[in-house]
Amino acid sequence: MKHVKALTFDLFGTVLDLTGSLHPSIQKFLEGKSSGLTSEQMWAQWRDRQRLEQFRDTMMMLGHCGYLEAVRRALIYTLRHNCISYSADEVEELMAAWQQLNPFPEVEAALARLRDRFTLVVLSNGEPDYLDYLVKERCPFGFNQVISVNEAGAFKPHPGVYRRAAQILGSEPGELMMVSAHPFDVAGARACGYQGAFVNRYGFPDDDRFPPNLEVDSFTALADALL
Repeated sequence: MKHVKALTFDLFGTVLDLTGSLHPSIQKFLEGKSSGLTSEQMWAQWRDRQRLEQFRDTMMMLGHCGYLEAVRRALIYTLRHNCISYSADEVEELMAAWQQLNPFPEVEAALARLRDRFTLVVLSNGEPDYLDYLVKERCPFGFNQVISVNEAGAFKPHPGVYRRAAQILGSEPGELMMVSAHPFDVAGARACGYQGAFVNRYGFPDDDRFPPNLEVDSFTALADALL
C-alpha cells in the first residue's frame, strides 16, 4: 500500500449515515399507516431494492437512470410490495430526506488526518449536481475532487467506473485505494487493480474473490492503519 497516492471514497453508507439520517422520516411516514411494518424493516427492504434497481439498470443497458431515480423506484416498489398506500406528496417528503444526510461522527476528524498524506476523492453513485450539494452542505470536509459514476454511465461495481476514475485522476489503478463499507464496491475496485479498504460498518463478510487489502470498522481505524 506504500504506492497509494489517492483514496477514493464511497459516499452513501460509508461517509454518510443513511440509516440514522433517514430513520426519522420513515418512522413519521409509517405512523399514519396500518401496515405493521417497522421503520427498520421498511428501510432494509428499500435499501435492498435500491441496490437491485442499480444493478438492473446497469445490466439492462437501457440508459443510466441516475441515483435518486433508483432510490425513488425502490421506494415505490417497497410501498407497493407491502400494500402501503401513499400519495405523491408522501413520496416527495421521503425523497426530500435524502437532502439531509449526515456523516458518521468520526469521519471529519479522520479525513483531516488523511488529507496530509493522500489526495481525497469522492467516487460515488450519485449524480454530479447531487454530489456537489452533499460535499458542500452535508460533508464539507475538503475533498480534493468529486467523481460521479455518470462519467461511465453505469453504477458501481461496473469496471468502467473505476477505470474512468483512474483516467480522470491521471493515476495507475494501483496508486488508488477504494474506501467503502460495501463489499461489492471494494471487490469491483480490486478487480480493476485498485487497492481496497473495507470499512466494515455493518458486519458484512468481505468478497473472498477480491478481498480487501485492509479491513477496519471505522474511519478512525482507517486513519490509524494508513498513517
